[in-house]
Amino acid sequence: MYKTLATIVSILLSYGLLLLANGLFATLLGVRTQVEGFSSGLTGLIVAAYFSGLLLGGLFAAAIVTRVGHIRSFAAFASLMSVSALMHPIFVDAYAWMAFRMVAGFCMAGMIMVTESWLNEAASNKTRGKVLSIYMITNYFAAGCGNFLLITGDPSEFGLFSLASIVFSLALLPVLLTRAKAPVPVHAERMHVWELYRIAPLGVVGVFCCGLVNASINGLGSVFAANVGFTATQLSTFMAILVMSGLLLQWPVGLLSDRIGRGPLLVYIPLVVAMAAIWQLFAEGFVPVLVGAGFLGAFVFTLYSLAAATANDRISSDQRVQVAGALLITYGAGAVIGPIIAGQFMGLLGPQGLFFYIALIELVLCAFSIFTRKRRVGSPEKRKPFVVMPAAQATSNQLYVSAHDEKPDHVEFRIPREDLVPEARAAADAERREPTLDGEPPAADERQEPKL
Repeated sequence: MYKTLATIVSILLSYGLLLLANGLFATLLGVRTQVEGFSSGLTGLIVAAYFSGLLLGGLFAAAIVTRVGHIRSFAAFASLMSVSALMHPIFVDAYAWMAFRMVAGFCMAGMIMVTESWLNEAASNKTRGKVLSIYMITNYFAAGCGNFLLITGDPSEFGLFSLASIVFSLALLPVLLTRAKAPVPVHAERMHVWELYRIAPLGVVGVFCCGLVNASINGLGSVFAANVGFTATQLSTFMAILVMSGLLLQWPVGLLSDRIGRGPLLVYIPLVVAMAAIWQLFAEGFVPVLVGAGFLGAFVFTLYSLAAATANDRISSDQRVQVAGALLITYGAGAVIGPIIAGQFMGLLGPQGLFFYIALIELVLCAFSIFTRKRRVGSPEKRKPFVVMPAAQATSNQLYVSAHDEKPDHVEFRIPREDLVPEARAAADAERREPTLDGEPPAADERQEPKL
């Protein structure tokens, strides 16, 4: 494990700085939209544009990674994201910001793809849960700390946008200066989500559900807090507890998944999250809601690493980048439509509709996990009959018959006499000369080629 950590510390440090800047920028942009007087509809479209870019990055960023390699592609994406951060205060227009956020989402998808494929390449099936838990701890800790940078400046001024751009640029240094060996780019076609679903259905469905839930929590959690009457201090505390509690159980859950498997945890953890969401439906007062938020966040944010590890357990090492892209497409699709559906639930049921929606999605994931495990256990392994055959003598038709014809008890191959070694040829000749029951050797037309 220590050897693995030595190869991933640089990419984790770069990714941490990236999430630190992104955490600052996401909060800063939300505040700045209110300063500029943008409507809630326009603000929602700006947020959706980011996840649309994330989805496009899952579709097309893999080609860039495989063409130029992990390190150079990470540097290109981080540089472009740094530029996009500076463009917002220069062009203060909602539609321009949508375009900038789409570019930022595309770049973020590329850097997530580089990071996750690098980590999965360095990890084995025995250590992947622990490695991805460290990755998620870095994710939530850095993103949570980024929110505290907001107090260092005025959101209506240029300075905080410059600070975000500086941190985005600093994220380049660890990965550019590393002596660790990056994964070798593999030129392969993009893996379709449906193809990955056939390989690892639980991993794909789990990541999709994480997109549905996580984006709704990050985008609408503050809306819930505001609508139930929390003060500004209570709102910020609620969101901090909800998001940063996600790092508490990353390591224990990752360690446990390496020991007992991902499947059982993808049954029980969604059930626990659903119970925490139901608690929020009936909790009254700031403290009970805060306790429920911490409990929910501690478990719900472990599901992505579990689902991603489930998918990566079932593929080969040369498919890491393609799988990371397919998972990003899946997550991005969920993240685009999740807040829209959750918003409808909140419109129908009030602020608590957010947690009703979360409980519903988690129960669906739990049911699918149970179904997948029962189907895997209930289907017997189909073994093909073992057939002995001489080297370079089997034809494709023989291979097909030996594998699919279940009627004969055995399969015989006839070997021409001239292809036998001298000892086998002598034994075959002796068998041909053996007398029959009446004492006479077999007739010439009754002689058979030796059977194997």
